[in-house]
Amino acid sequence: MDFEPLLLGGPPGLNRVEVAERAGVPLEVAEQLWRLLGFPRTADDDLAFTDADVDALRQARELMERGVIGADSQAALVRTWGRSYARLAEWQADLLSDVDPDEELAEDLLPRIESLQSYAWRRHLASALGRTMTTDTDATTSQLAVCFVDIVGYTSRSKRLDERELVSWLEHFESEATGLVVDHGGRIIKTIGDEVLFVADRAADAAETALLLTERGADHDDPFPEVRAGLAHGAVVSRLGDVFGPTVNIAARLTSVARPGTVLVDLGAHDELEADPAYLLRSVRRTAVKGYARLQHDLARVAGRIVAHARDSLGALSVSGGHSNDR
Repeated sequence: MDFEPLLLGGPPGLNRVEVAERAGVPLEVAEQLWRLLGFPRTADDDLAFTDADVDALRQARELMERGVIGADSQAALVRTWGRSYARLAEWQADLLSDVDPDEELAEDLLPRIESLQSYAWRRHLASALGRTMTTDTDATTSQLAVCFVDIVGYTSRSKRLDERELVSWLEHFESEATGLVVDHGGRIIKTIGDEVLFVADRAADAAETALLLTERGADHDDPFPEVRAGLAHGAVVSRLGDVFGPTVNIAARLTSVARPGTVLVDLGAHDELEADPAYLLRSVRRTAVKGYARLQHDLARVAGRIVAHARDSLGALSVSGGHSNDR
């Protein structure tokens, strides 16, 4: 069936010039917004729009006039909307193609999906606003634990799987990792193929999550893949759902040099975890870390692998052998 009239509120009957005029927005501004959203470019006489496009453009204009969307954040915010919804729409299109609904089912199904999206967005927005309103520092900067978790041997494993098996394997990894992160007070920032990036307010929560993920990966009876992790704690800049800054970069670098089944931490995370009796930290030998010449000294002196978990008395974080992997 043709979903376009159902999704757009009717068959397209307006061109881009008419939409811009009716919304009271200069055509060049409308074109910029559509381009940032990732919409395909149309000619002046292409009938590709509906009244819903007029309403959306008018509302965007009103938000800009009220200063809700400022000139400095407009492009980044709209581009983020476009990318996020484009990815979500691709996944939902695959889902609907499997369902193969008729018109009656689609008319019932699509509003439910839209309602659930709105519900999820409101819950996440409430949580995000709660964190923003309670911070004592700059609205975009806070002290966070940042952790990357990376699948070991992803390239070789992916070559042995067909497309469906690879998708299923990665979805299992993402689903299980997300569940553990959320259960321990963390927040998923993004998944990057074979890697998950998450943050937590407390280093202990991030460490607990990383330990559990590496333990699962070391269990040969668990389909969860073997992983390694890098954990850093410090000032983090949050912007449009992503995180930036040296703390994030250090966590990524630590992940790249961590051995399979281990977690490497930086000085900031070390200081947060040192007094916690649940963890034993052990220093590792000096390791060159790309882009951080000064970090090499810190790694040699204080950065450590979490090598024992007091809760279950593991001899080493790389639990497959139960021996320390100190370098």
